[in-house]
Amino acid sequence: MLGLSAFTLILDQATKVWATRLLRNGEELEIVPGFFRLVHWQNTGAAWSLFTGKNDWLATISIVSLVALFYFRHYFDAHTRMGRIALGLLFGGIAGNVIDRFRVDHVIDFIYFYAERRGGGEVGFPAFNVADATITAGVVLLLWMSWRKEEERDKATLAASGQDEAKPERSG
Repeated sequence: MLGLSAFTLILDQATKVWATRLLRNGEELEIVPGFFRLVHWQNTGAAWSLFTGKNDWLATISIVSLVALFYFRHYFDAHTRMGRIALGLLFGGIAGNVIDRFRVDHVIDFIYFYAERRGGGEVGFPAFNVADATITAGVVLLLWMSWRKEEERDKATLAASGQDEAKPERSG
């Protein structure tokens, strides 16, 4: 878990340094026309412009999240390989964005996917960075693990009650 956290954090910070050296703030570089750009956007909020200008508040929430994740890690199957991967992705990603918030008072976003509209303009997914992607992957992995665990509990309950989920119950 610690190794993946460190790798995620280093990858996040290195890609942000690369993006800021490649582009000045507000600049964009078209990679796949009509679909993907590298951008350099300073984000003082969260995704979809939520909490814009609340950098200090978001930094505090992030630190509390890191402490809570560490303290409650045993609830997230930290003893399993998948649990350690999920937590490693979360720790590294959250730490990467916290570092930005303290170092430069915003998060550096540089990955932007979008689609052009027929009548002009575009619709896009909020710009993000490696930390955002690893946080999302960690959350999705934890949700998937939770779903699988619940499914296994349901099967065990059925087996303990003598019912087989493949065989419908007979009436009459």
